[in-house]
Amino acid sequence: MEARIDNRQTAESPATEAFQSSYKDLREWITAVDEMGELRRIEGADWNLEIGALSELARRESKRKPALLFDQIPGYPKGYRVLSNPMKTLSQVAFTLNTPVGEKNLDMVRTLRQKLRDLRFLPPRHVDSGPVMENLCQRKDIDLFKFPVPKWHELDGGRYIGTACVVITRDPETGWVNLGTYRVMIHSQDSLGISISPGKDARIQMEKAFRAGQPFEVAISCGQDPLLFVAASAKFRWGVSEYDWAGAMRGGPIEVIRGPVTGLPIPARSELAIEGVMTQDDVQKEGPFGEFTGYYASGTRPQPVIRVKSLMHRNDPILLGAPPGRPPSTLHMYLMNSATLWDAMESAGVPDVCGVWQHPIAPNWMFIVVSIHQRYPGHARQAGLIASQAQGGAYMGRYVIVVDEDIDPSNIEDVIWALATRSDPEKDIEILRRCWSGPLDPIIPEGSKGLNSRAIIDACRPYEWRDKFPPVVEVAPELRERVLKKWAREILE
Repeated sequence: MEARIDNRQTAESPATEAFQSSYKDLREWITAVDEMGELRRIEGADWNLEIGALSELARRESKRKPALLFDQIPGYPKGYRVLSNPMKTLSQVAFTLNTPVGEKNLDMVRTLRQKLRDLRFLPPRHVDSGPVMENLCQRKDIDLFKFPVPKWHELDGGRYIGTACVVITRDPETGWVNLGTYRVMIHSQDSLGISISPGKDARIQMEKAFRAGQPFEVAISCGQDPLLFVAASAKFRWGVSEYDWAGAMRGGPIEVIRGPVTGLPIPARSELAIEGVMTQDDVQKEGPFGEFTGYYASGTRPQPVIRVKSLMHRNDPILLGAPPGRPPSTLHMYLMNSATLWDAMESAGVPDVCGVWQHPIAPNWMFIVVSIHQRYPGHARQAGLIASQAQGGAYMGRYVIVVDEDIDPSNIEDVIWALATRSDPEKDIEILRRCWSGPLDPIIPEGSKGLNSRAIIDACRPYEWRDKFPPVVEVAPELRERVLKKWAREILE
């Protein structure tokens, strides 16, 4: 898929060594999160709905939002595990992205922006072998049901092995390798269904191959360093290698092997990797699936079938799952998208952006708040319109609210207050039509999927009389500091 990182260099330099990560793969990540006290082990949960239900309850109702490691799954050998709910806390996201731990919301976005701007891409390193090659199955030996793949939601059309996967594809014209995250469903022992929305990179590559009358090769990693999951689910400009980005974020190149069938680069330390081929006329019904919008919005539709040609896995493999559902859901996505969109807005020429936040209470991209320091007439509308169409905000967006610099865009109470008191519905709402949507948009009926509208709401003080706008009722900074020196313990603890 695609992030806004334009003028980055590709090099291995001493500067990147300072960002050296302390883990190498999913197993070491699990150990570290366990030491942080943010892992829970569960034994005996069934793959059929129980793992999914426990994952959803932990995500929505637990205050600690732990990652869950399932073992001794009925019908499967001990050691064949499933890890779900990765990166549901700021500390886990910060650890995965190799940034300082303990920051909150907008501070984390600022830190990510700075790191993205300073990145020097590191291409992957090809190695002859890796743990993923401990077991190699081809042809009649392939059996996708040998793994405890969950049925995550009650109305799902099947068992989904790909929810936090990395789908690796190659552009048939340029050879550029892309990593994306798309839902992947098991059809049979050696076939899969995959759903890739229109406009996504792998979809464009696939359509190029099909137009040329060629098969389309794919590799899928189903248990890898969560940083690669972040990279695959982020939004980068066309032609950027997610492997290069992940290597820069980690501080060292990602080790990859060449797939024995496709030659595609596969994470050498992946838990499980699949290679397969798609052809234009080979389709089968896929879905429904409970998606990140909180709905089974895309129904059941014919989708390309992946005919599996090779299957590799480690001993005692761990499947990585991030089942979507009713928000809030994937925290790392909101942080990454906010940082990406902020960078894209400034690159497009919007000055004095003070903050960008995509709220986790809404599905990704659907509720964006931008804080600016108004500098000229029309500044707020410019910011809102560009935020609705720039990388990180263009796909399946819905509402963009622009607020003044005194409003924290990540604080929903601040945002609603500004919306209610600084906007006039008659004057301050712009509607854009025929914008980029997709099949998962729940408000768009079947037959009309692909296009939607956007609302840009200017909740800033009116520029032409902003200096005369009624003053805010609040404690002045000097008075706040003085009284807290005397009575902070009595009122804040």
